[in-house]
Amino acid sequence: MSSRNNHVGDTTAQSYDDAEKGIYEASQQSLPVLPTPPSPVYSVDEKAIIQQVETVQPTPVTSPIHEGITPSSSTPVLTLASRNSPPSPASDDLKKPQGKPPAKPKRKVSRWILFQLWYNTYRKFFTIVVTLNLIGILMAAIGKFEYATNHLGALVLGNLLMAILMRNELFLRFLYIISIYGLRSWAPIWLKLAVTSILQHVGGIHSGCALSGACWLLYKIVDILIHHAKQHPSVIATGIITNVLVVISILSAFPWVRNNHHNVFEGHHRLIGWMGLATTWIFVVLGNAYDLKLGEWRLDAHSLISTQELWFAVFMTIFVLIPWVTLREVPVEVEIPSPKVAILKFQRGMQQGLLARISRTSIMEYHAFGIISEGRKSGCHYLICGVQGDFTKSLVDNPPKTVWTRELKFAGVGHASAMFKRGIRVCTGTGIGAALSTCIQSPNWFLIWIGSDQEKTFGPTISRLIHDNIEPERMILWDTKKRGGRPDSVQLLKDVWHSFGAEVIFITSNKAGNDEMMQGCLEAGLHAFGTLWDF
Repeated sequence: MSSRNNHVGDTTAQSYDDAEKGIYEASQQSLPVLPTPPSPVYSVDEKAIIQQVETVQPTPVTSPIHEGITPSSSTPVLTLASRNSPPSPASDDLKKPQGKPPAKPKRKVSRWILFQLWYNTYRKFFTIVVTLNLIGILMAAIGKFEYATNHLGALVLGNLLMAILMRNELFLRFLYIISIYGLRSWAPIWLKLAVTSILQHVGGIHSGCALSGACWLLYKIVDILIHHAKQHPSVIATGIITNVLVVISILSAFPWVRNNHHNVFEGHHRLIGWMGLATTWIFVVLGNAYDLKLGEWRLDAHSLISTQELWFAVFMTIFVLIPWVTLREVPVEVEIPSPKVAILKFQRGMQQGLLARISRTSIMEYHAFGIISEGRKSGCHYLICGVQGDFTKSLVDNPPKTVWTRELKFAGVGHASAMFKRGIRVCTGTGIGAALSTCIQSPNWFLIWIGSDQEKTFGPTISRLIHDNIEPERMILWDTKKRGGRPDSVQLLKDVWHSFGAEVIFITSNKAGNDEMMQGCLEAGLHAFGTLWDF
């Protein structure tokens, strides 16, 4: 269940810029790791802490640790103390560092745990899809698959249609709606977890079907060339062109290209993919209109309309066009609380767990970010854009008045949080953009946010959204600059899991943070879904 969620990110740091990819700032990476204090309590002053130590009773909804980050000086700052040691004032904790604590030893993880996280549902889907299609190609080659002999084009287009569906905003929103409303009131936890894992990793079906479609297309071209004496030259030519375009589109989506050369990926995967779709139409029409037995063209419409290949091509085109029909240039207000972050404000309230793709142009350079909103009736929503590459840097250096976006938003795995009764949303850095709406819109979700100098970096707007909508006992804001380092995130999750009565954990972090938390959760038997890098 570890690290779905197409293309996102800047040209220089793709793997750190997606909506479902929270980041640690560079300075934060080098900070020492502090162990989580045992069973702390909260207070606004020393006297209150002592009273709480004497009277506190554990309850399933009490947070074990809380570091409040206040939007203004008029609100008291909550401090943290241990039940097993005398409390000290917050000013002493923050102004008088006690020296660098010893570094936390690297967690030893079994190979079985690592294998389970590596061979996740994404790779399982990919393996199943590709294996079944390769078996089909082998059977067709030895003459044991009659359907493939008669409908080879349908197998090509059927795979490509499924690949498109698995990345279509409307289709995936439909799957989430069916899953959430169909399961949340009665389904056992194991079924909800399985369905969530499927929804998160449908990218494996996308990749597997795309590669399989290319394999079937290559097989079809080879078959045409073998029988080239019977085929019309125009059919052969369009088939070869289509095959080349589809293969280029698929190769450009390989993870290394996608993550390190985002603009190359986007230009080739999208534009050449569109060209491949156009030549597919020509190839299908010509292939079905030419009668191999008679060696002549059939010009009647019935012979074309009655073919499976045509309808596969029709639906491929429809699902490719649907998201782009909702493309709009919309006004945006940009707040720059620090050189590291731009906060973008848009009209319209949104559901939790959605992603928005934005660009300065209508066609190219789209980047996805998590949406923060207080609800569909709130009237506005926000995006947190951490400065990591050319695109996000331009938002700070040259704030736009308008941007292009699709009104039909993409559902991230966080959208499935509505399926569960209680959960934990943990994030680091700008990952708060993907996590915050879930905790704002549901009182049954606990927020853990780990970041450096949070209020100064992210500004009063984000601070207000947090403190106006989430109760102190339902959040932990760990400021690594004030704390002198990161917490033991796995132990922190264990504590909150048991005290809050959680069913599931959603993680938004960079790769190092995601791996650490996913490994620890799997070892401890906590149900967790991690960050994705297959957008």
